[in-house]
Formats: sequence, C-alpha cells, structure tokens
Amino acid sequence: MTERDDLFARLRRRPDVEDPTLQAHDASDALILDEAVKQRRMPAEVVVIGDRHGALTLGALQAGAERVRVHQDSIVGERALDANAAELGTAELGATGTYAHHGLDASLVEEATLVLLQLPRALDALDEIAELIATHAADDVRVVAGGRVKHMTMSMNALLGRSFRSVHATLGWRKSRVLHAEDPRRPGLSWPRNRTHQIAGRPLTVVAHGEAFAGTSIDIGAQTLLQHLDQMPDASHAIDLACGTGVLAVALAQARPHVQVLATDASAAAVASTVATADANGVGDRVEARQADGLEGVPDGSAGLIMLNPPFHIGAAVHTGAAERLIADAGRALERGGELWCVWNSHLGYRQQLDAIGETRQVSRNAKFTVTATRRR
Repeated sequence: MTERDDLFARLRRRPDVEDPTLQAHDASDALILDEAVKQRRMPAEVVVIGDRHGALTLGALQAGAERVRVHQDSIVGERALDANAAELGTAELGATGTYAHHGLDASLVEEATLVLLQLPRALDALDEIAELIATHAADDVRVVAGGRVKHMTMSMNALLGRSFRSVHATLGWRKSRVLHAEDPRRPGLSWPRNRTHQIAGRPLTVVAHGEAFAGTSIDIGAQTLLQHLDQMPDASHAIDLACGTGVLAVALAQARPHVQVLATDASAAAVASTVATADANGVGDRVEARQADGLEGVPDGSAGLIMLNPPFHIGAAVHTGAAERLIADAGRALERGGELWCVWNSHLGYRQQLDAIGETRQVSRNAKFTVTATRRR
C-alpha cells in the first residue's frame, strides 16, 4: 500500500453523513493528483476547488505542496477536511505544508499556476469556476479537473473551452477521467445571473451563483410548496431550511411584510445567492442568510414556522441521509405548536420521521411530490 493509499483509506466523511455505501474519496481524486505531477513536480503553492472531504488537499500536501488554497462550497466538507487533517496530522502524512480555506473569489486563484478541481455536476458551477480561474490566475496556469466518467459530458470540454484555449482529456482509469485546461482567455466574470418569475401575481427575481441548486429557475418542489404559502401559520419569525437561492424565504417575506426570515444552507453559493435574491426583491432587511450545517445555532424550541424542500441526494448518490438530518434538526428547533412545512418526493419514506415530531397532515400529493405540515407536540 502506498502512502497515498493509506491516506485515502483513513479519510472519514464526518460531520457529513457516514454510511457504508458512501466513501470520503474515489478514484478521480487519485487520478487528479497523478496527472498533476505526471510531467513536473508539485509546485509550492496549489489551489484546490471542490474537494469533498480532504482527499485532494491532503493529497497535494503529501505530494510536496507547501501551501494549498482550498475552496469547498459546503461547510460540511470544510469541517470534514479540518477533522481529517487534525486526526491524521500533516507530519504523519509526510507533509510539512499548510492549507487555508477561501471563498470562490479572486483571492482563491490569484497568480495560481496549478488548480486541482473535482468537476461539479452542474455545468453552471463549472462555468463560474472556469471564468474565475481564467480571469485571475497566472498566464501559465494549469487546471487538472477530474470526475467519474458517468457524470462527465462533452459539454464540459466545450464549456472549459470558452475560458481556456487548450482543453484535452486523458484516457479513462478506474471509471474516472481528467480534463486538462491551459492558456486562459481572460474572459471576465459573468456570475451571478438572474431571472424574474411570477409568484402568486408578484414578480420575484432569482439571483444565482453557478453552484446553487436549480440556478435561476425555481425547482418543481419549491413551486409545489409555494402554492401553499397562504396556508402556513402567521409566525413572526420563520426559517427557510436548506434555502438554495432563497426563493421560499423571499416569497414569504414579500407576502408578509411583518415577518423576519432566517435562511440557512450548507452551501456558500446558496447563501450568497439568497443574499442577492433578497436584495434584488427589496426584502434584504428581513431575510438573514447564514451558512450552517442544518440549524446549528438556532435554539431548541424557538421557531414558529420552518419551510423545507430537502435534497434527496448526497453528492452524486441518491441517499436520504441529508434530508433525514434536516428533518430531525427542524423538529428540535420548532417551538411547541410550531409547524414544519415540507415538500418531498412522494416515493420517499419521510412520513414516519415527521410523525415522530408531531401531528402530520398531508396538504397535497401527486405522483411526484407530497406536501406535509407537521405541528410539534
């Protein structure tokens, strides 16, 4: 077993969902690191984007990087990296370097010569990342972007080609592949983007960064829950849990001028999008957006209304673990008599968990979505 194999074998996902079917790394992490040093040594300073639980960051340090600037969209991923680094120890890994967390901004990539990227599944997310690197990194920057073959498309090559003059793919290895991008075009930045919708007769402008779920659209689950906005209890303080672009929070604030809404999401892109969406619709003073793991920091029994359109996947895997954590957290934060309004895929078995919180009634149901209201006992 190589040193890197040992590193990867010891990585854990916590505080992210841990499950025997979910890993803290995959073959694409190894391939990215191998391709980065195939023709030259690891530079002293490296940028890592999209690391999930620390495989790329700690792997780069183990391979000789002295400083790593890393951006992870999820606060849960950041904490997993920190926990793995603390438990394993860089000295034990044979590394002497350090890493620092950065937002997705110019400071992340300024003068960078090597960027290691776990390819996001969303093309919009890749577009924003590519623009940022090609605008602010060094002239001789190399981007080594990898992923699982089943999640990669030719559209990714074409999209990278809008920001870089040279893009080529490696051969596949263990169901993974890498795209190399070089020679930046200096395209400038075109993110975030916006689109205006009509919600209950009111215009609502959605502003979205590339990584934000559903982008400038309003996903079908949120649309379904919005149909019942006027039936939700008239709480003075409400929470939009797993807020995405903040559509539910902003629509509620528009409909009820007295309400204060806390919008939380693990995603930095979601929180930035929510802030921009609230400001674009004139309710920024009544919608607070906070990056958080669920409802951390929200006192027990304090919320009168929580709205939740939970994810049904973890990364690329269809898995209910994230949604189950959010539902449990909502139950903790609800005040007695407070209500959790939740929209979920009708084939998923959340009803038992909702019933454990309190009386749950089915508000609507179709072949795709169920809307429930749960009053905490």
